[in-house]
Amino acid sequence: MGKLKSQHRHIPERTCVACRTTRPKRALVRIVSLAEGGDVVVDETGKRNGRGAYLCRQRTCWEQALRRHILDHALRVTLSPEATATLLAYAQTLPATLEPTSAESPTGEELL
Repeated sequence: MGKLKSQHRHIPERTCVACRTTRPKRALVRIVSLAEGGDVVVDETGKRNGRGAYLCRQRTCWEQALRRHILDHALRVTLSPEATATLLAYAQTLPATLEPTSAESPTGEELL
């Protein structure tokens, strides 16, 4: 008796540090505090070395995380004014809010 392979592939999930919503890893943006130099950068690939935190691809989460110093706490660093300005500039390229998918309610909870 062999082990049957599952029909569904495992999809890694991560939690947005601002709104605490769990989403698939690819639906979030990773912010990294680099080990060398301590710079804080946006990691689109999700593969850079360093301490990371995830945010939704919506401007409101980014603004909340920066305003309430949530990223400082999650990355265990104090963001410089230059890093904050860079992250805010990136946030301006994002939509204000995400459209809920068919499997989510407007509050972000799964309907299934």
